[in-house]
Amino acid sequence: MPVTVVIGSQWGDEGKGKIVDLLSERMDIVARYQGGANAGHTIVWGDRKFVLHLVPSGIFNEGVTCVIGNGVVIDPVAVMDEIRMIKELGYEVEGRLLISHNAHLIMPYHKMIEEARDRSAIGTTGRGIGPAYVDKFARSGIRVVDLLDRDVLRRKLKASIEEKNAILKSVYGAQELDVEQIIEEYVEFDKLIDPYIKDTTEYLADALKQGKQVLAEGAQGSLLDVDFGTYPFVTSSHPTVGGACTGLGIPPTEIRRVIGIVKAYSTRVGHGPFPTELSDATGERLRAVGHEFGATTGRPRRCGWLDLVALRYSTAINGFTELAITKLDVLSGLDTVEVCTHYRLPDGRLSQRFSSDVATLERVEPVYERFEGWSENLDGIEREDDLPKAARVYLDFVSRRLEVPIRLVSTGPHRDQTVHSTIGSAAS
Repeated sequence: MPVTVVIGSQWGDEGKGKIVDLLSERMDIVARYQGGANAGHTIVWGDRKFVLHLVPSGIFNEGVTCVIGNGVVIDPVAVMDEIRMIKELGYEVEGRLLISHNAHLIMPYHKMIEEARDRSAIGTTGRGIGPAYVDKFARSGIRVVDLLDRDVLRRKLKASIEEKNAILKSVYGAQELDVEQIIEEYVEFDKLIDPYIKDTTEYLADALKQGKQVLAEGAQGSLLDVDFGTYPFVTSSHPTVGGACTGLGIPPTEIRRVIGIVKAYSTRVGHGPFPTELSDATGERLRAVGHEFGATTGRPRRCGWLDLVALRYSTAINGFTELAITKLDVLSGLDTVEVCTHYRLPDGRLSQRFSSDVATLERVEPVYERFEGWSENLDGIEREDDLPKAARVYLDFVSRRLEVPIRLVSTGPHRDQTVHSTIGSAAS
């Protein structure tokens, strides 16, 4: 199976970093296809924790080549900081990390514009991601390839900065930018990044012809997709499976395996509708036990029960061939566990339809099915049969309702806290 895609099935923060790290042991290439440094993928070994924002999560597995695709917007400071950190940990980066020459760059004015705007309505990270994608689709963005020619860079930057200066000064009252200073900064960045630049689309095409195994990873989650998510409370790109094709330049016919990462409950960062949100002691417990604070921003995550209506929608969009359930251990100790199976509409009707329309979604009432909880500590469990019976009943229900088998169950942040599963195999 040449291409495997790992997809966040909810609102992000599902634990994709750990799963990619695990799967990459059997891969030749791990490729990041969208987003920017606004997403953090956390990997834990022993008592050490690493958060990657741009470099793919497979970088810690020797022999794996990592690709940052054209669909990613790159913050020069962030990517160089990560490269430095990886080197300091004793891992080789040169020859193992490739950055698309067509990837767009986040410029200083992108961050300034995002900071100057009132971000409270949507809850962005302030990393300049949205404004960078705006320029990309307005055809005024700066790409990595533009760094190769100083004159081209100056001409493009001057045109863009004149417009941005007018906005920053007249609309936000912010200080104007110095074109020459930015040119100098990015020319220096070009010297540092040059060893990693490649036509990654061509590289991936050749790799697939050779039968190499490629793992594609995105950032955020499906319900934050700019087209299919809860717009406008979404990210600026496509975390869904289609984003892997456009963000890397790989044909859809090469994708044979799509893994949906599903947290055993639901979380959301920032604003936007969240039907199963718990604003009570149970919600606080999930946050505390699950350490639900953003890897990038440290913001507390909103917590709630698992939402199967939303997950059916995500499954339909992405075509999951299997699921990986994460943070099952967080539910240990609860007397009961609830799962949302339907929404009750304002007129009293029951629905299994997820609407990405915010006004509609804010008015629905979740309808739950209740399950017996379990008290056992899941740490150290290696076999599916050793999971508590109540936990297996819960997982089986999720698999049957989504009609997708569960292949992995994560019972903690470490690599060895993972159970290989056959739950729902008949659904495949």
